[in-house]
Order: sequence, then structure tokens, then C-alpha cells
Amino acid sequence: MLLLLVGLALTGLAVVMLARLLVVERTPPARLQAQIEAYGFEAAPANAAPRPLSGRLDALAATLGGLLARRMKNFREDDIRKELQAAGLYTLNARKFMGYRFLSTLALPLIWLWFASTSGAGPLRFIAGTLFAVAFGWQGPLVLVRRRSRRRLDEIDTQMPELIDLLVTTVEAGVAFSGSLRLAATRFHGALGEELRLALQEQEMGLSASEALSNMLSRADTPAMRSFVRSILQGETLGVSIGKIMRDLAVEMRKRRRQMAEERVQKAPTKMLFPLVFLIFPAMFVVILGPAAIQILHTIAGG
Repeated sequence: MLLLLVGLALTGLAVVMLARLLVVERTPPARLQAQIEAYGFEAAPANAAPRPLSGRLDALAATLGGLLARRMKNFREDDIRKELQAAGLYTLNARKFMGYRFLSTLALPLIWLWFASTSGAGPLRFIAGTLFAVAFGWQGPLVLVRRRSRRRLDEIDTQMPELIDLLVTTVEAGVAFSGSLRLAATRFHGALGEELRLALQEQEMGLSASEALSNMLSRADTPAMRSFVRSILQGETLGVSIGKIMRDLAVEMRKRRRQMAEERVQKAPTKMLFPLVFLIFPAMFVVILGPAAIQILHTIAGG
């Protein structure tokens, strides 16, 4: 009975939220209309096309995320923003992400309740599935973002030596450092190319090269990126030649890549231990010792 009441309550909450999302149209306040008229802008026409479902969903997620951010005491907006930036989700802010986490926490249990009711799941399976759906709905988006950010940062670390080589070649050929970065932004694709193009856009908007590089480091804080940005900033401060800095940095990047490869090779036996013990060895024992065990049983039974 309690599970039925919980299911009905969640279903009713989902229906109310969906109705508010699709049907209710909120008119702007009169004060906001007065400000718009004072600044000389015209209001949107009455027959304007409604926002698509994705836009309404974004608005609902932003509203719910704002409510959660104001009520949660341990809400760390800066940390979530860094995770989203590291994952390359520049257009998704932290509060909207929290709203999407809340929506997934509601949606997944409802889907599980519908599936469990139609498939005739038992009480234990019903409760365990509901708890898992709630936990995965809340933690799943954050886990996916962190996994994407780790994969993206690893990609940046992998491409950094090629970037340094290109910068060394162009700088020693007489190209300015800003021009070398612009050339590298057109040659590189993926995560590193996105970061370089974003840094160049920030420079075009008025930021200095050092500020743009510092912002790039804050978005993609990896060991290779940290060495690159700090070396450039230190070279500009001390007046050291950029070409010499790039050449020394290229040697360091090569050594770091070799060390990372050796570290991964050393970790391979530990990672292979679980599949060997629990997946490969049992099958080998069955194939090798199975016929002998059957023969021993037949001999004992016959004796």
C-alpha cells in the first residue's frame, strides 16, 4: 500500500510538472514590460511561435536548479562549473545542470515503476529497482560528466606535444606567438582545438594573451597544459625567448608522455588480475580439469 501511494504521488507530481511545462504560459511582469518600453524595445508579437520542447525543458531545468541551489547548503557551484567546462559543456551552467539531475531523479523512478507494474516484478525487486533508479538518476549525470571530462583532459594531454612542436616550428620560422596559436587552432581538432579557438575568441573580445591562457588553464587544468601556460607566462614576464621556451617544453612533454606510457604499462598487470581470476581461470579449470574430474567420478562410481 505504501509503495502504491509513493508511485501515485510521483506520477501526480510528474503530470503537474509536465502540464506546467507544456500548457502554462507565464506573462512577463508589468515592471519588466515598463523597463523594456523605456529602453525602446518592442514586445514580442502576440502570435509569436512558441518555444520548442527543448527550450521549455531548459527553462524548467533552470528554474528547478535555481530553487535547489538556494535550498542546498552544500551546493558547490564553482566546482560543478569547472567539471562542465572540463567536459566541454560551455553552454550548460551549474544550476541548469542541477535541474536536469532533479528531472532525471524523477523520470527514472517513474519509468521503473511503469516497467515493474507491467512486468509483474516482486516486492523486493520493486523496492531495489526504485532505490537504484533514484540513486542513478541523481548521480548518473554527474558520473557521465566526470567521465567525459577525464577523457577530454586525457585527449588534451596527448595532443600537447604536437602543439608544442608546431609552435616551435612556426615561432622559429619568424611567426609571432599569437599568429602561431591562430595557425595551431586551424590545424588541431577535438578538445585541444576547441580550447585554442576559445582562447583566441577571448583575445578578440578584449582580453590579453596572458588572461586568455590563464582562462584556458582554468578550463583544462592538466599537467601538460599547466606546464605550457606557466612557461609562456613566465617567459613573457622575464623576457625569455619564446622559441627557446617552446623547445625546452617540447623535450619535457616527450619525457612526460614516455613516463605516462610506462606508468600505464606497469598498471596493466593489476588491471588484468580481476578478469584473469574471475573470468579466465574458471573457464580454463573447467576445460582442463573437467574431463579428469568426470573420469575420477566414473572410476569411483564403478569401483
